[in-house]
Amino acid sequence: MSKVEKLIQKLKNYPKDFTYEELRKILFHFGYEEIKTGKTSGSRVAFYREESQHIIRLHKPHPKPILKEYQIQMLIKELSNQKLLL
Repeated sequence: MSKVEKLIQKLKNYPKDFTYEELRKILFHFGYEEIKTGKTSGSRVAFYREESQHIIRLHKPHPKPILKEYQIQMLIKELSNQKLLL
């Protein structure tokens, strides 16, 4: 099992310690690109998947890199709707 596959399994278990960097690795694996909307965007980021023209928007966690529970739930729902998580 690859590192990304292990991260996907970790995400499916609704972890309380999932980091922003782990999220980026998974989304890059699925073909998403990180989009920053300029210097005034603050902590807002978007991930765009050109193949399906799908956008995932969220706030980058700070000061700690751990994602909030609602963000993990939203990510699982969005990726499942895109048929990326089975």
